Amino acid sequence: MGVPALSTAANASTASAAGTLDGLRQGRPFLFTYTFNGHLKVASGNFTVDRRVYLVVKYNTGRVAFSKWEIARTHAVTPGGAVYVETTIAAPCAGSKNGYAQAYDEATRTWSPRLQVNICQRID
Repeated sequence: MGVPALSTAANASTASAAGTLDGLRQGRPFLFTYTFNGHLKVASGNFTVDRRVYLVVKYNTGRVAFSKWEIARTHAVTPGGAVYVETTIAAPCAGSKNGYAQAYDEATRTWSPRLQVNICQRID
């Protein structure tokens, strides 16, 4: 499957799609980050349970630093369908927020809000 386009049409879920998926997704999708195993980890909630989610981390210029498709699953502390992805991006990372993470719910064809992140590369 290709990468979803980030367009106005992709940001709006249709009434019919939202109606058939009631109860599987709650509220607006959200993202949060933390450091795990020396990498940036991106987690999310409120996606459609048992459906695909596309996670992408991009530089502010639009260049992709990391991307991956995952299946949203129920989680004890994260509402809706949750995705936890360990990226290949080094963390912790000092400096300015030179990029962002965003996730796409394939079932509802909606994008999460962007979450500003630091993108670093190890040079050792």
